[in-house]
Amino acid sequence: MFTLVFTKNFDETYASVIKENKEVEKKARKALHFLEQDPFYPSLKTHKANTKNYGEKWSSWVTGDIRIIWDYDTEKRLIIILLDIGKHSGTHKVYK
Repeated sequence: MFTLVFTKNFDETYASVIKENKEVEKKARKALHFLEQDPFYPSLKTHKANTKNYGEKWSSWVTGDIRIIWDYDTEKRLIIILLDIGKHSGTHKVYK
């Protein structure tokens, strides 16, 4: 089991992404649960991605167009640092 650490940026973007959309919120919570259990759980489709603000980090699927951007702690890789959540495409995308 992994420990999730929420950055200020993640908290702020999470609030703007879900914006009273209960379906997206439910899917995001489910993705966070799977990340905590196993960051490579098949439905997360986790892979390395070149992000706009953080360089090459891990990306995990929430919905068809929403991704969670994260990285491990530098020591034992037991902590997952949640950096960002946002769209896969469009003007507010998290990828380069």
